[in-house]
Amino acid sequence: MTTNWGIASAGLISHDFATAVATLPSNEHKLVAVAARDLTRAKEFAARHNIPHAHSSYEDLAKNPDVDVVYVGVINTQHFQVSKLMLEHGKHVLCEKPLCMNQKETAEILKLAKEKKLFFMEAIWSRFFPSYDLVRQELSNGTIGEVVQLQVNFGVFIDAARVKQKDLGGGTILDLGVYVLQLAVMVFGSKLPLTVKAVGNLNADGVDDNAAIVMTYPGSKTAVLSTSSLATMSNDAIIYGTKGNIKIKDPFWCPTVVSCGDKTSEFILPPAAHPFNFTNSCGLRYEAAEVRRCINEGLYESPKMSHADSLVISQLEDTVRAQIGVTFPGDL
Repeated sequence: MTTNWGIASAGLISHDFATAVATLPSNEHKLVAVAARDLTRAKEFAARHNIPHAHSSYEDLAKNPDVDVVYVGVINTQHFQVSKLMLEHGKHVLCEKPLCMNQKETAEILKLAKEKKLFFMEAIWSRFFPSYDLVRQELSNGTIGEVVQLQVNFGVFIDAARVKQKDLGGGTILDLGVYVLQLAVMVFGSKLPLTVKAVGNLNADGVDDNAAIVMTYPGSKTAVLSTSSLATMSNDAIIYGTKGNIKIKDPFWCPTVVSCGDKTSEFILPPAAHPFNFTNSCGLRYEAAEVRRCINEGLYESPKMSHADSLVISQLEDTVRAQIGVTFPGDL
């Protein structure tokens, strides 16, 4: 049976998602509807991606009987509201990261998805790249021995309002930090660290433009993480173990190259019909394929990106923001 996708928002990431989904088998995935606050933009998006239905409201998308699952690509501050709307109308949901603005919202939306018996997942696309599958396999096999430290930077120059403005849910912690934090959770498990120490700088609007985070875990394990929207860094991730290391090569959040010891593995992304707005966005196809697999198997969450992981990540985001001094309406 074909998985029928609806897309909430006609922005840049939604364009990339639609383009990536089109690289999957057409008998498995179909884009059937898109919604935007501006009907003209929705119609232009629909025409570009051969989507039959264009809606001028997210409520109309939620009510569309042809839609099985909705990709929520709206701005951060709308993730909770739009995801809730879709769940209340019986749609499965793949919601862009960060899942919500704080852990309170995250817990509430995950609880609703469970009550509705619907699939729900935070779209941390990194987790579904073949390169991340390889990393998990090497960690499980004990190839590098016992993991003792994770080091990862995510620094890129970003001048976009979505990162600079508080009213859009900006700051590097939610935009970039989610990626470094999710990797720590993947490596060390779905549990809070023993300690979290964070420092950073705020811009004139009161959101962080960089952050440095150190976390400790039982067994003398540490994670050393940093984010910046002011400068482009060497964005490799290195997992150090007692017998070696794994390097997820830049861009670590959507990687195609992983080295482990003297072995380097490369994974080639397929060609697409349209150019992408962001690096390696064709890799969004992997999370879409995982959503279909889970729904077909009757799963309400993915083992690769669990609800437990989202809860821990949201708590870490809250903790780091609090230490640096970034607050949003609705924070506890």
